[in-house]
Amino acid sequence: MAKGITDRQIDHLLRRAGFGARPDEIDFYSQMSITDAVDALVNYDAIADDADMHIGQNGYVGTTTRGVFSPNSNITDSRQRWLFRMVHSDRPLQEKMTLFWHNHFATGYNKIAGAYGAAEGARYMAAKASEDPAKVRGQIEMLRDNALGNFRDILLNIAKDTAMLVWLDGRTNTKAKPQENFGREIMELFTMGVGNYTEPDVYAAARVFSGWNLQRPGNVADGSARYEFFYSAANHETTAKTFSFPIYADGNKTIPARSADAGMQDGIDLINALTANSNTGRYLAGKLWRFFICEFRDPDPAFVDRIAGVYLQRRYDMRQVVREVLLSPQFWDGGSYYARYSWPVEFIVRSLKDIGWRGFSVNDAIAPMANMGQTLYEPPDVSGWDAGQTWFSTGAMLARMNFAASLANNQKFNLLTSAKQYGATPEALLSFYLDELRTAPLDSSVRGELMTYLRATGAWTGNDAQVQTKSAGLVHLIAGLPEYQLI
Repeated sequence: MAKGITDRQIDHLLRRAGFGARPDEIDFYSQMSITDAVDALVNYDAIADDADMHIGQNGYVGTTTRGVFSPNSNITDSRQRWLFRMVHSDRPLQEKMTLFWHNHFATGYNKIAGAYGAAEGARYMAAKASEDPAKVRGQIEMLRDNALGNFRDILLNIAKDTAMLVWLDGRTNTKAKPQENFGREIMELFTMGVGNYTEPDVYAAARVFSGWNLQRPGNVADGSARYEFFYSAANHETTAKTFSFPIYADGNKTIPARSADAGMQDGIDLINALTANSNTGRYLAGKLWRFFICEFRDPDPAFVDRIAGVYLQRRYDMRQVVREVLLSPQFWDGGSYYARYSWPVEFIVRSLKDIGWRGFSVNDAIAPMANMGQTLYEPPDVSGWDAGQTWFSTGAMLARMNFAASLANNQKFNLLTSAKQYGATPEALLSFYLDELRTAPLDSSVRGELMTYLRATGAWTGNDAQVQTKSAGLVHLIAGLPEYQLI
């Protein structure tokens, strides 16, 4: 592609591969071609992962002032840390793919907390191993570490993840009482999709994963020890398991009988088979289409074929898969711009990047986001959040407008600083904010209504008080428009 990415293209890329664009991000990517910009996003390992170091520092969005900030053991603080990272990480695609996987492997905190307590629930969902006394790595941290990793590795990690083993009851899956939840969802929601497995496959998968349980290290009774994955040979069903799809490269559909001690290989064989299944590549391609490209039309068959092909050819390397998605002609087609509804968390983080964050705390975004229909670490069920227009009930849209009003009022001083030079005329002020907030194209009637608001109080003087008040009101109105809800 030609050298020189436009601001419009940068904005499109970062709305999808991130959470909107900070001014410094636009400056950074503006010197690149589209290919170079995509490569910079997907090869984020070359960029320092230092966002967490800035929590609590001046110049960054704030976090709670309640006591000690404890994101490894307090779920509210965990949510704040993730929101902070979404705003400030210089690895936006890593955070965006972590959100994608959080929805793909949807796991809810409340069930984990119900099993082991609030602090342990937060630990198993969100702890950073480098900061945890027992070196526990929470599920979201695992997904972040593997955000563009090998899908087979992600799937194996999920199958052994403490939170997942509680969420889908793997911890109670034994040969005496096979538990089918994980066996079903690993095929239906995590890999091949509906219609590509049978009910006997579900029962076989439950037996495959029997004995994939939890215990404290060394099976000690110490209450301070953390639960972790444990293969219990005594709880594993050792007989052969036959599926309706190939398990091995030679087409064999049967996992052979094995000794109990060797039985963990059953699960590894099934994970390998599901990873390599062509339906998995197509299923992921469809989800990536809806997440990155368009919710308003069905996936392009040519796109699905190409992405599924890259998935298989590159041996399940999600970095190469997502790179292909972001460089696809469908991604850059004009019809894909603003062709997806923003999730509540995307709306909030984009608003912070567009409107400002100095003096604002992400703690004050958590309740509004819940009112919009989304709580991080708490998807409604194992299928994740219903996206699309389901985000926009009357109450949820009102919550978005109220958040925009609150943020704009909080940022009055900062808005004046940014807009002061554009306050000579209402037309100049409107043009400035439409450029800053970058909505989907507006009809002339909507522009007219915004101009009516600016002129509503009589003569335009352009003094600081007027520019400040009108800036806050205008930003609130723009961020509440239907066109701003599209990304």
